[in-house]
Amino acid sequence: MGEGDGESNNLIVGAGMMGREHLINLGHLQNEEEQVSVVCIADPHIPSQQLALNIANSQFNWFPQVFSGHEELLDSGLCDVVIVSTPNMTHFQILMDIIKHPKPHHILVEKPLCTNVADCKMVIEAARKRPEMLVQVGLEYRYMPPVAKLIDVVQNGTIGQVKMVSIREHRFPFLVKVNDWNRFNENTGGTLVEKCCHFFDLMTLFVGAMPVRVMASGAIDVNHKDEIYDGKVPDIIDNAYVIVEFDNGSRGMLDLCMFAEGSKNEQEISVVGDNGKGEAFVPEGIVRVGTRTKGRDGVETMKAMDKRIKYDGLHHGSSYLEHLNLLSAVRSSIVHRHRQEGGDVVERDSAMVVGLQDGLLSVAIGVAAQLSIQKGRFITLEEVLNA
Repeated sequence: MGEGDGESNNLIVGAGMMGREHLINLGHLQNEEEQVSVVCIADPHIPSQQLALNIANSQFNWFPQVFSGHEELLDSGLCDVVIVSTPNMTHFQILMDIIKHPKPHHILVEKPLCTNVADCKMVIEAARKRPEMLVQVGLEYRYMPPVAKLIDVVQNGTIGQVKMVSIREHRFPFLVKVNDWNRFNENTGGTLVEKCCHFFDLMTLFVGAMPVRVMASGAIDVNHKDEIYDGKVPDIIDNAYVIVEFDNGSRGMLDLCMFAEGSKNEQEISVVGDNGKGEAFVPEGIVRVGTRTKGRDGVETMKAMDKRIKYDGLHHGSSYLEHLNLLSAVRSSIVHRHRQEGGDVVERDSAMVVGLQDGLLSVAIGVAAQLSIQKGRFITLEEVLNA
């Protein structure tokens, strides 16, 4: 966000499918209190550049400069907030380059933070040395209206102390990406990192405790088995069960199937406490809450909506809310810094921004799950975090 004129000048590194999704969401933020604009795009893939430019020009009357790489883009000094939506395996180096650049840039990095724990930890350590920069991780499922409503139900104590979290994602296969990078574990971190970091983040948030042990079973049974890229067959799994144990005795379970197009809901989330149960259904947008004392007849069904959403997009409005949260946090950061410089120190507002530690834990659980499938045993988080 520009400190002088109140304008948020954004750049997008990676103009593929998610980069363009971020572009459109930013376009719908233009009516917010402060002006938002995309001034730069960086992507070496010419077709992606052109698609992004067409959207920027025709839909939002933006004419961003285009760079083939993020280094020139950073050196241009044109922007204040960077959105990293490049392939997973590139996140680490790009993040390190942004964090170490002389000019501070606030960052929104798409999930997963990095493809492995070691890289996540190095990013966190580098970011600690740049406290003037905000880094938000794109775990936007927290903001989906039914999920956000369920988070409120849990945190308000309606269902008591959480004991069990069950998340089912039954959906379509992985989409085609530029150069088919998402077909191989070495690029994605594995399906349970690439896709399921969302759900491990939600489990940890619902339970409010640290994960300690993971057990998983999974395979590639249906999808991509007849595909060959440069002589190699994809190795990403398409289904799995994952059990996560937490240090307060709570447990989480993920049921993933990526050949289940015949599903009414893509995600079904159940959180059970010692006093009751809450459920969220996406995209149906329904939340159900019941208590043990009222039983089945007392279960309440609610339609979850958020009137702030101006664009549903690919993730049911959650990406729009993600950008609203980042915008609020950046504004707060600027006010906080200005007041510090004026001698009046104030606390920064506590916007619900998904931080680097959240990103690390979501990756660590996914890495442990992938390793559990490979080794056929429980994997402790200590093994993964200290490897």
